[in-house]
Amino acid sequence: MVKSYLRYEEAAAFGLVVSPGPNVEYDSSGKLLLAGALEQLAVWNVKQGRSVHNLSIPAPATGTRALVTSVQRMPTSTSLVAVGYGDGTVRIWDIVKGTCETTLVGHKGATTALRYNKSGSLLASGSKDTDIIVWDVVGEAGLFSLRGHRDQITDVVFLTKGKRLISCSKDTFVRVWDLDTQSCIQTVVGHRGEIWSLDVNNSETYLVTGSADPELHVYSISEDENVALGKNKEEVQNGVTTKGRWEVLRNIGNIKRGNNDRVATVRFDGSGTLFGSQVAGKTLEIYSVSDKLEASKKMKRRRKRKREKATKASEKNGLIEGKGQDELATEKDEIIASDVFHLLQTIRMKHKIRSFCFSPLQVKQGAVGSIAIALHNNLLEVHELQEQTASRLHAVDLPGHRSDVRVARLNQDSTLLMTTSHNAVKIWNPQTTACLHTVETGYGLSGVFAPGNHVIVGTKAGTLEIVDIDAAERSKVVEAHLGAVWSISPFTDGSGFVSGSADHDVKFWEYESVQATKQLSIRNTRTLRMAEDVLAVCLSANAKYLAVSLLDSTIKIFFVDSLKFFLSLYGHKLPALGMDISSDEALLVTGSADKNIKIWGMDFGDCHKSLFAHADSVMAVQFVPNTHYVFSVGKDRGVKYWDADTFELLLTLEGHHAEVWCLAVSSLGDFIITGSHDRSIRRWDRTSEPFFLEEEREKRLETMFDAGLDDGGPRPEEDIPEEGAAGVAGRKTQDTISAVDSIIEALEMAESEIERLALHKKEKKSDSKAGQFKPNVLLLGMSPHAFVLRAVSSVRPSDLEQALLMLPFMDALKLMGYLKGWISEGTQVELVCRVAVLLSQIHHQQLASTGAARPTLTSLHPVLKEGVQLLKDTIGFNLAAMGHLQRLLTARADMPFKDAANKVMEIRNKLAKRKGHLPVPGSKKRKKQA
Repeated sequence: MVKSYLRYEEAAAFGLVVSPGPNVEYDSSGKLLLAGALEQLAVWNVKQGRSVHNLSIPAPATGTRALVTSVQRMPTSTSLVAVGYGDGTVRIWDIVKGTCETTLVGHKGATTALRYNKSGSLLASGSKDTDIIVWDVVGEAGLFSLRGHRDQITDVVFLTKGKRLISCSKDTFVRVWDLDTQSCIQTVVGHRGEIWSLDVNNSETYLVTGSADPELHVYSISEDENVALGKNKEEVQNGVTTKGRWEVLRNIGNIKRGNNDRVATVRFDGSGTLFGSQVAGKTLEIYSVSDKLEASKKMKRRRKRKREKATKASEKNGLIEGKGQDELATEKDEIIASDVFHLLQTIRMKHKIRSFCFSPLQVKQGAVGSIAIALHNNLLEVHELQEQTASRLHAVDLPGHRSDVRVARLNQDSTLLMTTSHNAVKIWNPQTTACLHTVETGYGLSGVFAPGNHVIVGTKAGTLEIVDIDAAERSKVVEAHLGAVWSISPFTDGSGFVSGSADHDVKFWEYESVQATKQLSIRNTRTLRMAEDVLAVCLSANAKYLAVSLLDSTIKIFFVDSLKFFLSLYGHKLPALGMDISSDEALLVTGSADKNIKIWGMDFGDCHKSLFAHADSVMAVQFVPNTHYVFSVGKDRGVKYWDADTFELLLTLEGHHAEVWCLAVSSLGDFIITGSHDRSIRRWDRTSEPFFLEEEREKRLETMFDAGLDDGGPRPEEDIPEEGAAGVAGRKTQDTISAVDSIIEALEMAESEIERLALHKKEKKSDSKAGQFKPNVLLLGMSPHAFVLRAVSSVRPSDLEQALLMLPFMDALKLMGYLKGWISEGTQVELVCRVAVLLSQIHHQQLASTGAARPTLTSLHPVLKEGVQLLKDTIGFNLAAMGHLQRLLTARADMPFKDAANKVMEIRNKLAKRKGHLPVPGSKKRKKQA
């Protein structure tokens, strides 16, 4: 009989506030902060310091979920947010409902830049594959892709004037794209290094770019409508070009930065009065932005000072009119960057800044703005900006560690979880993932729960720190070892524990309770001196054996009662970093830095099996209690599940995005906890779903095959795009192939059904006693036309173009034969029109040269035009009706207060007459002004 096992699946990921990669963004209300937390979109209420939502995509069959790489809220919506992922997809989430509304698939590389236009109808996404895709958000489909950059797209921004899109890339170029012609109309050069960010102010008058250069480049955006529409001709005076036809951006100077690190992000605030420049370090520069009137005044003062200096210089040299004054006379009155941007303050943080954004809320009196900052150490902060200083208002720091999670331990009944990092111990509820307590400690490398709600932490400095969970404080520090305490193993009866250290000592400790203070204390009872550094210690279930892993790659086993040497295990090429003894004391499993797991017999010390387990060092191994099933974790980011009796790999659990340092298995084996370098803590629950080894092997092979379908690798040389070219928005995926198959299958079934129906009618004409027609049950009770329409409409809008591209011409011709009937019925007019246009574009040459296709095309033209006009009329009628209703509601709402002002003035006049004096003329105006 084939043995079955129960599957483990990821149930929760916690301990994360913000990831270093993606940007942070406020929602429209300014109360919630959106931050990428590895594969999740975390929605934080910063004022309360709590998580509102953790939105993540479904787990794939194999592999990890894609990382969140960029976040952008829709300007016209209170709840919709666009999120870019590492697999090239863009998903639009509703942060109020917590649901994914749309998935847009088009990029072959990670999505690195997102930006909406002002109306929220268009979304531009840039990627590592060097392409920019413009998406129709309403139609949930890609309009076109813009190709021309030679490296990763780092930022994009829309210009409402003239329908433009501006992009920057690591190839040191800024490009201006015309969205009507889908072509590049201007390429801006001049940056000496990679351009990392750009932004446009709210009035679209200035563009600022940030790069590796020591200054920020500032450009003015042309306000001339003729230039915006490309109507100005090139003017040449004295051999110098004064104005180009497509000159949208013009450099007006640079802003000298106070830091030599490369710029990571530049952003204007919503009002356009503040500008922030964040470098890839610990500083953030805040500039004030002058309006046009103030900038003109500064320009005049600057010219006046320059003229005065030129006059003084000419007088000093004995000249009446110097050359400098002639130059000033011919110089144009132009505003430069220094007239507009003025450094307000520089914010310096203790840790590296990864992203920032301005708050859309109105600021308090005395403040100039509010800003949210994401730090490299898993921390979110909100600062209030004054004229010269900035003060921290709120912070989200409790739900996560500031550095790697090095230790994870569960108490005896698995109701509490302890994790340690370089400066703190956190106590969690593993089921609700809530952080209960945070206590500052030393650099924790090992730990264990102790009686009376206490925790013992072994530190890098060699101390054992006792933490009182109830009081949430460190109660005692014991100088236990002279080197780092790498491992602690408890006695199962709760009487004490064993510690192993880099000072070659293995020490036995007993718990003691101080009667006066009722505090827990520990006492060293025995010490076992080893010849090498001790890396791991492990006690057996009944405390009969003690296993010690040494730096010389050996494992030595001793009797606990007498400390007599029992066995020495050789075989690992590098030291064993983790080990565990099974509950029945029959097996010992060790995981080593040589990437292998070895399973040993405890009776004679023989190696039962050596397994190549991970692609990098094995950091921890642990048996599931009362079984011979083993979990292992390693630096290759994987969590693996083994059967130590059959030596088979059962499952590979993928979810972490960095090295996995620690592992904890619950007392019942119903869940496990893992901690990682990515600062996340993950809980994996055992499900009731059984699986078989053969099925798992087949799944792994299928996944390897599917991964080769479209690996998103670099574009081959012959496919490198032309300068400023446009292409198709989308890419071939498994979903698009499945969509094509379903459309072809529906066409074949519908064709056979139509033939059967025609044959039945012919038979009925010849024989009146012919039986009733029995439709094909696979058509789900629908007509052939409706069944084909169902197959087409079930294709995701963003995949439709790619699916039709792969559709053979003969099948496309069959599909076009159904379009007239669909339009006549008036069902899904937009979809039918889109299919008609796409098929006409894709197969234009074949359709033009195929005589059989002409009747279909000729009959489609008037029907399509009529159907679209009817839909347009319906939409126009509905818009007019809704506008009328809105005006009626507004009028009713204003009705009680319509004559309120006049009535108030009448009452005031009556009161004034009674008192014997008239109201002062103009008092009404003055009161309104006040």
